[in-house]
Amino acid sequence: MPRTCHFTGKKTGFGKKRTWRGQAISKGGFGLKPTGITRRTFKPNLQDVNAVVEGKPQRIRASAKAIRNGLVVKPLKRKFGYTRQQKAANAA
Repeated sequence: MPRTCHFTGKKTGFGKKRTWRGQAISKGGFGLKPTGITRRTFKPNLQDVNAVVEGKPQRIRASAKAIRNGLVVKPLKRKFGYTRQQKAANAA
């Protein structure tokens, strides 16, 4: 499974971390200079969840934002006889 959200498409982003040194000009110094510039990654908050995808329960990776916003529909946990959802599916 790649590190991407199934619903929103969020994936790892890349950037830089900068460390600054020196005193600001406004405080009487010669200005701030970047001293350590290193590559870094921004990883999305992905969760492994069971979700209904195209009518079938499937294990996928979804971002926490997708789960909060209701994009993830979770399957029924137990099947004790007929439930409202099953009756509606059979009627259609």
